[in-house]
Amino acid sequence: MSKPHDENEEEMTVDLELEDGTNVTCAVITILEVEGSDYIVLMPLDESGENTDGEVWFYRYSENPSDPDEEPVLGYIDDDEEYEKVEDAFDEFLDNCEFDELIDAEDED
Repeated sequence: MSKPHDENEEEMTVDLELEDGTNVTCAVITILEVEGSDYIVLMPLDESGENTDGEVWFYRYSENPSDPDEEPVLGYIDDDEEYEKVEDAFDEFLDNCEFDELIDAEDED
């Protein structure tokens, strides 16, 4: 699992082509493992590189372990139950990020 986004780090982005043919640049928030499968959490960005509504997108995520240079594959999550499990895992990820930020703030005092 990746660590929370640090403002000093360069943000990792991916470009997605949507079903209607438009391209959207998304910030990579994290990759989560849920019940043995990997999922990526993406935040769509507008033309100025911002996201003002907090919307995130979840996709199945897989890499080819024998070829690290191959592009990862993203897949839609069609099953509501599967989507809810990923959503719950992301909520837990966010809770842990907030907890880590609180701990870091206390360490600075």
